[in-house]
Amino acid sequence: MQTTYLITGTNRGIGFELSKRVVSNGDRLIAICRKPEEAIKLGELLIEYNDHMTIYAADVSNDIDLLDVASQIDCPIDTIICNAGMMSDQGGIVSRANESNIVSNILMTNIAGPFYTVRTFLPQLKLGKNPRIAIISSQMGSQKHQGASSYFYRASKAGVNNIMVTLSNELKSAGIIVNSFHPGWVRTDMGGKNANISPEESAENILKQLRKLNLTDTGLFLNYNGTELPL
Repeated sequence: MQTTYLITGTNRGIGFELSKRVVSNGDRLIAICRKPEEAIKLGELLIEYNDHMTIYAADVSNDIDLLDVASQIDCPIDTIICNAGMMSDQGGIVSRANESNIVSNILMTNIAGPFYTVRTFLPQLKLGKNPRIAIISSQMGSQKHQGASSYFYRASKAGVNNIMVTLSNELKSAGIIVNSFHPGWVRTDMGGKNANISPEESAENILKQLRKLNLTDTGLFLNYNGTELPL
């Protein structure tokens, strides 16, 4: 049976690999990214799988953008994957790169973005079969993770884990499963070339674990391999 996925941040990295695996599996994809006209690989995927996917332009930190997309979608959504995200400056407290506009963009994208995405498409998700939400977080957001850098990236991922828990509590009565995932240290523009796993491996495992989840798992922060992580 075909599953309909809505994935944000599909233009590159993990988001693109998630998208590729969804459509190659025969499932339906609603792909969202800020600038589809610049997403060359995603455009090529659309040409190959045009009967399985559509692409929409939206900034997840802008709820008006998302509402415009929602107005164009009249089908149930089974799974939402909130993948769009930004990295902060990786320096310590003395770094001058953490300017207010940059910090605002990071927090709005990484924390408010998943909230706006879920809120906007919740009516379609409630019509889906076995509805579930996955938020791509990071182990750097865990309060148990030790670090002395990337202040606002860490804060944003801790924040979105909190959003995940709150969503899981509110939506449990509607039968909607909500989890956040650490994708691993992935070789992407964000993770860097020295990371230890590929985007392909991360995406494949996230989808595998996501399909296994049931309502008793809602509210958990999970590694890409399925093990539970501390919030």
